Amino acid sequence: MLSDTIAAISTAVGESGIAVIRVSGPEAIGEVGRLFRSKTALSEAESHTVHYGFIVDPETGEKLEEVLVSLFRAPRSFTTEDVVEISTHGGIISVKRVMDLLLLQRGIRLAEPGEFTKRAFLNGRIDLSQAEAVIDLIRSKSDRAFSVALKQVEGDLSQRINAMRHSLLETLAHIEVNIDYPEHDVESMTMEFIKDKCTEVTTQIDGLLKTANQGKILREGITTAIVGRPNVGKSSLMNALARENKAIVTDIPGTTRDVIEEYVTINNIPLKLLDTAGIRETMDVVEQIGVERSKAAVVEADLILLVLNSAESLHEDELKLMEQLKNRPTLVLLNKIDLPQQLDRAQIAHYFPENAVVELSAKTQEGLDHLEDAISELFFGGKLESGDLTYVSNVRHIALLKKAKQSLADAYEAADSGVPIDILQIDVRLAWEQLGEVIGDSAPDALIDQIFSQFCLGK
Repeated sequence: MLSDTIAAISTAVGESGIAVIRVSGPEAIGEVGRLFRSKTALSEAESHTVHYGFIVDPETGEKLEEVLVSLFRAPRSFTTEDVVEISTHGGIISVKRVMDLLLLQRGIRLAEPGEFTKRAFLNGRIDLSQAEAVIDLIRSKSDRAFSVALKQVEGDLSQRINAMRHSLLETLAHIEVNIDYPEHDVESMTMEFIKDKCTEVTTQIDGLLKTANQGKILREGITTAIVGRPNVGKSSLMNALARENKAIVTDIPGTTRDVIEEYVTINNIPLKLLDTAGIRETMDVVEQIGVERSKAAVVEADLILLVLNSAESLHEDELKLMEQLKNRPTLVLLNKIDLPQQLDRAQIAHYFPENAVVELSAKTQEGLDHLEDAISELFFGGKLESGDLTYVSNVRHIALLKKAKQSLADAYEAADSGVPIDILQIDVRLAWEQLGEVIGDSAPDALIDQIFSQFCLGK
């Protein structure tokens, strides 16, 4: 596989200023050189240079496209192989013509999803945590999420993991010396050394896990369901938060018949907003389906925005809904504060004595800033951690860090209980391997294939 030369479109297909086709592998320069006509032959060009010319059909001599070709010679490239990037006009036809011609060449095949990044990993250019951060970089939904992913791409997490593994490796070496040359070591001193190292690395793991909740939210966003009775202003709130008219707003109850999704960013926190159908008893078959989907969205949501009409008394349906939500992460929004007030706030306090209650008007957008502050307070205590922290945002990484922490706890307990040192070594080595799996040093091939299969074609 690594001996193949691969090619793929690296930009989104469609109309644009330019499109980029990437070619990587031992035959990249030679195969592209057969098709490229310029003042300088590609085989003679220096690395990290850009050349203007044309892609030409070698059989007919016909010029197919005017291009810029960027050349990166091994090992100074993303994949550490010879890489050629062809910048064409960004139209479907122009890109297709160049790709078709490339794939007709004997030494080139179409790349698999994520294969360029996979080669960078297999060739030692990046580790597995950096490779996974590339996906996060592409999928980032906020500036903060992008910054977190960029730090991981640069290797911040990798450095922390490698430092912990080095510390555990020292511990394992100390244990080996004790086993092989017991006459030159005092076992009680070795036990204390092991306990100190386990404590030291566990503290470092705790430092990373401290940011896990924030990192996961920044990476995946908070699934937020906007719920309430018909006509309380759910769709108006959705539009106000999205800063555009995503949902239809009318005075007719039951206008929203399905769950509408939209991603927004509030105080650098990505939210996946779900505008749901009004929850009420109805004989309308279509509306019933919408109500059932609304209830399903409530079950799956990380955060629920319960919208009430402050210009009306509470309805029986709303009392039932509050009873269902009283133990869920819920913010109560009293909408329509621009109208005369009639709602009894004491009833709300009965169901949500400690929850934040936000007064706002989705129509005039008064109070929206208070809602944004309430969401930040609920999930992050009002603010994110400082920008120089290394966030752990990947679920796989979090799980492995927790496993490594448990292995170290087992090793500490074994050392404290006087378990034979050669048995104790097993838990320390297991922690070292689990940390290694984060960066791909000890990850199984099946896991590596599964991770890179999530990438888009051309990355």
